Amino acid sequence: MRKLIKKIVFYFLNYPEKKDNVTISGFSRGLRNVKFEGKNAVPDRCNFAGKIEIGYATTLGYNNFIHGNIKIGKYCQLGADVALHATNHPTAYMTTYINQNLFKGELKKLKEEKRIEIGNDVWIGHNVIIVGNVKVGNGAVLAAGSVVTKDVPAYTIIGGVPAKIIKKRFSDTVIEELENLKWWDKNEQELEKIKPMFFKDFSKGNSIYE
Repeated sequence: MRKLIKKIVFYFLNYPEKKDNVTISGFSRGLRNVKFEGKNAVPDRCNFAGKIEIGYATTLGYNNFIHGNIKIGKYCQLGADVALHATNHPTAYMTTYINQNLFKGELKKLKEEKRIEIGNDVWIGHNVIIVGNVKVGNGAVLAAGSVVTKDVPAYTIIGGVPAKIIKKRFSDTVIEELENLKWWDKNEQELEKIKPMFFKDFSKGNSIYE
């Protein structure tokens, strides 16, 4: 019996299931709460609760914890142990305790409901935590271990606890051009036409069209 259980566990951990163009590997909870746009990947031990939207080609990391009213854009990559908390315990009342053990859970309705919006082409590093009303701009990079409680501008690298701006990835002109290009909204044929642009180093340039 133990050998059979081990074989079943091994199968689920190592052979991903494809459902509606979404690859789901291993054991994850709350998938019914997620609207996937397609070409997504959900690895082991992800946990979802609330109202969640995940954009096209966005991939998650091992043990992601995504709770609340949350929208993640297209072509994002999340590292392992990332946590997005759009809900919070109440702090303006007598207690922050909202468990079933007190008044049969009636205090749960006092829970703070906020929203997290992640733009497109965002890279969220290992063990990042995002809490509260937060908007993350397109192309942002959230360094590993950061605790994000404020909005993040587009194409900006942030890090630390609490997270602070480290630097902009590109010049203001390049950022504006990338925002206007909106490559993440293009189809495969359109992307193929601008493919050479993806191999250019924009860090010292003044325009993506140079």
